[in-house]
Amino acid sequence: MLPTFEWRGDHLLLLDQRFLPEREEYLELKDYREIADAIRNMAVRGAPAIGIVAGYGVVLGVKAINCKEDLEEKFKGICETIERTRPTARNLFFVIERMRKVFETVKGKELDEVRKELEKAAIEIEKEVYEAILKVSTFGAELIPNNSSILTHCNAGGLATSGWGTALGVIKMAHRMGKKIHVYVDETRPLLQGARLTTYELSKEGIPFTLITDNMAGWMMKKGKISAVIVGADRIATNGDTANKIGTYSLSVLARENSVPFYVAAPVSTIDFNLESGDEIPIEERKGDEIKSIIKGIDRLRNLKVENPAFDVTPNQLITAIITEFGIFKPPYRENLVKVKELISKT
Repeated sequence: MLPTFEWRGDHLLLLDQRFLPEREEYLELKDYREIADAIRNMAVRGAPAIGIVAGYGVVLGVKAINCKEDLEEKFKGICETIERTRPTARNLFFVIERMRKVFETVKGKELDEVRKELEKAAIEIEKEVYEAILKVSTFGAELIPNNSSILTHCNAGGLATSGWGTALGVIKMAHRMGKKIHVYVDETRPLLQGARLTTYELSKEGIPFTLITDNMAGWMMKKGKISAVIVGADRIATNGDTANKIGTYSLSVLARENSVPFYVAAPVSTIDFNLESGDEIPIEERKGDEIKSIIKGIDRLRNLKVENPAFDVTPNQLITAIITEFGIFKPPYRENLVKVKELISKT
C-alpha cells in the first residue's frame, strides 16, 4: 500500500485521502500553513497520523524562519496555528507538546541547530508511533479467535497512523498470523471513511470484508454475525471514556445489548491524563456542508438546520478492553490506566 506520508527533508509528501479510493493523489506540502490546512480539511485524518504530520508542520515552520529575532514568538505562532485545526485528537497536542519541549532545550543555539533538533524529534516521533502501534496490533491480535467476524468503524488503519494501523492493525496482524477473519465495515457517515478508506486497505491486504451501512450494525450483531467490535480512538480520558468517530457510542451500546466484546485499540499517546472523564473531551463540530452535500437540492428546504459533531464519547463501562503498546487493560480503567502513566515515566 502507498505510504500515508513521507518526509522529504524540505517538504512533506502526503497522500490526499479525500480522493480515495477513486484515485491516489499526493500533495507536496512546503509550509506549515499548508500542513494546517491538510489537517483541518481532512486530507490527512486519524489521530496518530495527524500528530506525526503536525510535528513535520512545526519543522517546516521553523525551516522558513531566516533569523533568530522574535524566534520564540514565531515558534509559538506556528504551534498555535497547527493546534487550532482539530480539537479532539489528543495525538496532535501530544506531539506539539513534545516539539515545544525540544524547542525549549535548543532555542539558545544557532538557528541551523534548532532546525536540526526539531527535525530529528519529528522523525523520532514517527518511528516511535510506528513501533508503538505495531505492539498494539500484536497484543490485540491475541484477542481475536480464529474464524472471527470483526466489525470496525471509520478507518483506523495505516492511512490513519504511520503505515500500520490500530484497530485495523489488530485485524491485519491476526490475519498474518494465519487466523481466518472476515471484516464488516461500517460506511461511517457523513464522509464515508469506512466505505472509502477501510475497504481500500482491506482490499490491498487481501482480507475478506463486507461493506454495510451504519444502521445495519445492530441487526448484524442480533443475527450473530459479529464476533467482536474493534475501533480506534482520538482521545481517551483517565477513566477510560473514549472519544472516537461519531457513531462509535451507538455501536458500544449495541455490542453490550448483544453480548459482543467491544475493544478500543490506541497508543498511550492518545490517553489524556489531564482529563478525568469523557465529559471534558472537546468534541469537534464540523460544517453542515459535509452532510448537505450528500443530498442534492436539500439547500432549497426552508429553515434547514444541520448538526455535524465529528466524534462521540463511549463511556468506559461499555468498553471490554483498551489495547495499548503496554498491554491490554480492562476495568477498572482509572486504576489500570494510571499504571500506564507510571510505565511511561520509567521509559
